[in-house]
Amino acid sequence: MEPRRIAITGSHGLIGGAQAGTLRAEGRDVVRLVRREPRAGDERRWDPTGRDPEANAAALDGCDAVVHMAGAGVADRRWTARYKRVIRDSRVLGTAAVAEAIASLATPPRVFLSGSAIGFYGYTGDREVDERTPGGTGFLADVARDWEAAAAPAERAGVRTVLIRTGLVVARSGGAWGKLFPLFRAGLGGPIGGGRQYWSPIALDDYLAALRFLMDEADDVSGPVNLTGPHPVTNREATRAMGRVLRRPTLFPVPAAVLRVVLGEFSQDVVGSQRVLPRRLLDAGFTFEHPTVEDAVRAALARRG
Repeated sequence: MEPRRIAITGSHGLIGGAQAGTLRAEGRDVVRLVRREPRAGDERRWDPTGRDPEANAAALDGCDAVVHMAGAGVADRRWTARYKRVIRDSRVLGTAAVAEAIASLATPPRVFLSGSAIGFYGYTGDREVDERTPGGTGFLADVARDWEAAAAPAERAGVRTVLIRTGLVVARSGGAWGKLFPLFRAGLGGPIGGGRQYWSPIALDDYLAALRFLMDEADDVSGPVNLTGPHPVTNREATRAMGRVLRRPTLFPVPAAVLRVVLGEFSQDVVGSQRVLPRRLLDAGFTFEHPTVEDAVRAALARRG
């Protein structure tokens, strides 16, 4: 039986907001967890630091599923030592708070979809990796490892826990890819660094459909699941696809040295390479509507909101 009452953290972000809208359109009851005092009937306050476990348990009480997507954006600011701590704590402490609240409930939700990222794998070069591949090294890999471990209380309580390793979500209205569309529309898009690094994109609509598939249909799936499209591409190939769809030139490469000046340490991840496959999603029977990067870009342009 598909979950009818679903709690979502991060509902003001790209993915959480889109997921809430999609679930409501299907007639489901969405509970949005917010850090401030609730202002709407569908909001409940939660404490991502975990200092108020009673509030967190009350916020999740009666929910059939929990989709946890809250976390500070990795590309929102330059990576100072302070902001790196914000990135880590917003994920690890927030996940622990939700997982512990789930475990404390007399009637816990049936499924917990907990956010993670393909940063778990670190730099992979042109080597294909999937969920069987061990974790890599680097700041984001370390964060992802701790982030996933923080979900353990829910799993130990017997709740089916799925760790959502998110790739590059192709959308116009937010996320890292959303920042590319204005540049390409202006004719300023081009390969980043050498352009040979692999990206692992997924259309926003496919991402949302995969979340619902994992929540509703894949009852035997738990643990890490890569939410990427089935066809990773090089940055140069992604650039060409953007140029074709938007009918703009892609002549101006962005040198890695410029990225280091603008982005600091985060530039290592932009010019890094991750060739990630959604093996478990495919094995479970999920079908992509927009499997290629060009399909994903066209879907992003066609999508309202």
